[in-house]
Amino acid sequence: MKAIKTALLTAGGLWASVSAAYASAFCTRPSRFADAHALPDGEQFRPESARMHALISELEGILYEPVEIISHDGLRLRGRYYHVRSCAPVQLQLHGYHGSPMRDFCGGNRIAREAGQNTLLVWQRAHGDSEGSTISLGIRERRDCADWAWYLRMRFGAKTPIFIAGVSMGAATALMASELELPETVKGIIADCPYSSPRAIIRKVLDCDLRLPGAAVLPLVEAAARLYGGFSFGESAAISAAGRSRVPILLLHGEDDRFVPCDMSRAIKAASGGRAELVTFPKAGHALSFIADEAGYADAVNRFISDCLA
Repeated sequence: MKAIKTALLTAGGLWASVSAAYASAFCTRPSRFADAHALPDGEQFRPESARMHALISELEGILYEPVEIISHDGLRLRGRYYHVRSCAPVQLQLHGYHGSPMRDFCGGNRIAREAGQNTLLVWQRAHGDSEGSTISLGIRERRDCADWAWYLRMRFGAKTPIFIAGVSMGAATALMASELELPETVKGIIADCPYSSPRAIIRKVLDCDLRLPGAAVLPLVEAAARLYGGFSFGESAAISAAGRSRVPILLLHGEDDRFVPCDMSRAIKAASGGRAELVTFPKAGHALSFIADEAGYADAVNRFISDCLA
């Protein structure tokens, strides 16, 4: 009887741990991330907050067309289309984990506009204006990315080049989407500070940020993803998808990134089979490369797009 009680208590404890892991890492309310001015609280962001708030306000003041699609699993996904000129290339821009499109692309969207490109800023599932309650670190989001790309292909036709740009989780999502069937009009991927795989970033957060034994806790997190979220970390990874990508890739990464280590982009580049170019920014923190070196960042992006179009 005592053994049965002990087993039940152990099973109950594991179940509670798995439930807590899901609630902490993957389950959320989209409205929680609706405020673009809610910046991360960290020593690398505080000195740049005034500049970021100004860029966000600038983007919020520009007229846009609200658009939406239905995802492969029935969610309403919403975005904002910014028109600059007809017959121009269009950028599909994907924000990061617990981010917002206006915050994460306050710099990247400006680069595109000043280059005469149209942009589609989208809310990833379980964020902001889009539906959903589970963030899958790019696993399901990669199919959303492909759906958005096909939306742009159908809307603008075979002569309009598409570029997919992402920041952090959005960058990993874009890279993972590159192994799916994308329109022939997708000409390149711009990936700013992507993680190499969902498993790798969770392990890094556990070991380095939360000071937990990653080897012991990671199986609980993976179990939570499978049981409650219905997805597996093994379904896709940016590092393997980059090696199968049919389009060129530009990797951008801050060398002082303390959340997604720059070495992850270096590993993606090494695995890409020559498809990827890497540009790093010596003093930039996570998703802050544009803020650290606006001219250098814009030059790298514009040169990449020009090369792809040529």
